[in-house]
Amino acid sequence: METVTVARDVSASPERVHEAISDVESFMLAAGFDEVDVEGDALRIVNHVGLFEIELELVIEDRPNAALAYHQRDGIFREMETVYTVEETADGTHVEATTEYALAAKLVGPVFDSTVVKRQRRAELNAQFDFLDTL
Repeated sequence: METVTVARDVSASPERVHEAISDVESFMLAAGFDEVDVEGDALRIVNHVGLFEIELELVIEDRPNAALAYHQRDGIFREMETVYTVEETADGTHVEATTEYALAAKLVGPVFDSTVVKRQRRAELNAQFDFLDTL
């Protein structure tokens, strides 16, 4: 499994950060995804990455100590899950997101590999944290 972790301290309160992350559709759109659909605990995202259109069907999970957690039901990964945590600090909130994934063997190649996935995922998570910085 590969791992991408991004963390940031934001000045907003943990309650405000939780509230923003709980608006899953807006929070996912902040990542720069082209399409986001949320129905109950089902989450569908579509994104264009270079020559690829990536569509993922995700399931939102209820996990202790997670502001948001989801895993892939269907998509390009053999496995993929992301967990966001929120912790109060003296000046606001520490937010951390970790994505663990394994690419399906048929997708790994010279154009689309784990390096591309890591770069793209870091950009998405940083865009979400930029959004939290505006709270």
